[in-house]
Amino acid sequence: MASRVEQDYPDYGIKQFLPAFNRARVARMRFPMAYDPDKHGEFESWRNEARDLLFDHLGDAPPECAFDPKTIEEEDRGTHIARKFAFNVSADCRVPGYLLIPKGEGPFPAILGLHDHGGHFSIGKEKLVRPFLVEDAVLEDAVSWTGKCYGGEFVGDRLAARGYVVLVIDALLWGERGCYEDRPHDETGEERPLMKKYKRSGPYETQERLAANLFQLGMSWCGLIVWDDLRSLEYLSSLPEVDAERIGAVGLSVGAHRTWMLAAASDRIKAGAAICWMCTTAALQVEGNNQPGGASSYSMILPGLMNHLDYPDVASIACPKPMLFYAGSEDKLFPVDGVNDAYQRMRRVWDCRDAGDDLVTGIWHAPHEFNREMQVRAFDWMDMQLGRE
Repeated sequence: MASRVEQDYPDYGIKQFLPAFNRARVARMRFPMAYDPDKHGEFESWRNEARDLLFDHLGDAPPECAFDPKTIEEEDRGTHIARKFAFNVSADCRVPGYLLIPKGEGPFPAILGLHDHGGHFSIGKEKLVRPFLVEDAVLEDAVSWTGKCYGGEFVGDRLAARGYVVLVIDALLWGERGCYEDRPHDETGEERPLMKKYKRSGPYETQERLAANLFQLGMSWCGLIVWDDLRSLEYLSSLPEVDAERIGAVGLSVGAHRTWMLAAASDRIKAGAAICWMCTTAALQVEGNNQPGGASSYSMILPGLMNHLDYPDVASIACPKPMLFYAGSEDKLFPVDGVNDAYQRMRRVWDCRDAGDDLVTGIWHAPHEFNREMQVRAFDWMDMQLGRE
């Protein structure tokens, strides 16, 4: 027999980690800063206000310092040179990365490659660039992951072969920025080529602990990822091999989330291709979806932002620049109805700016992946936007 509390308050408590009032709360969410020409008037004023709001929720920028890049090793890959290096993404963090530079006379267009989440933390940048000067297990891991998510292709190398400078770093918790031993140095104090000991098992529960500790510091994990991406973009723009007026971003899954967040936050990005991460809160905040499970969601949460803007509203700050969004009809993480709703909301914004042709959306008969056919279409589109010769 139900208790008196259950009889009087049938929605008391939680179910599948969601508060009982979840549906009621979602129904009340109006996202008042979503662009509405009748309400907000001139688009640029709204765009500036919405971008300021986004930055307010990113938290304070980490302290800057000189990039101080140091090359660890280079490898000739025929069409391009692969450089393994490290640089200061802030005064707080020095990060490892891969820089791919096409052969020939520059400056070249460039791509900031943004790796996925996947609940797979043992590699980060190696998901997009074929690793070298690494343990065999790292290469095996990377090859396996690209086979699962990228049609067997290393997307960064594929873009470099097309004539782009490509920069990819590890986001915090992935690859060499994960839960590993301290970076070893040789007797001169220089960084060794193998900067961290490989560890295959991913610390999945560490996400919540990391996020909680960043909250304690007045920061958020998502905000820090965006700041690191912004600073990486600044570094990429500064390179003599790069045409700073022709820089794009590409990413799958959380890499897609990072892509449209970066496109919204910075005018340095001239075009973005976001694969398998766009939807509405109403479609994601439901029982059985991955998002309410916590853990991985912390890398995408900016506390309080949802009181003002939904995901497609944030992405719309990038308007009218060219943006491409692909989704998969078999992607269990992003319900198609929610994807289409998000597409329609962004479409209204681009159309209001007479830029409808610059917003490309599509739903492929595919799971949560960036397969070869999708890559060909997306990269051909990127060539047109960045004027690759």
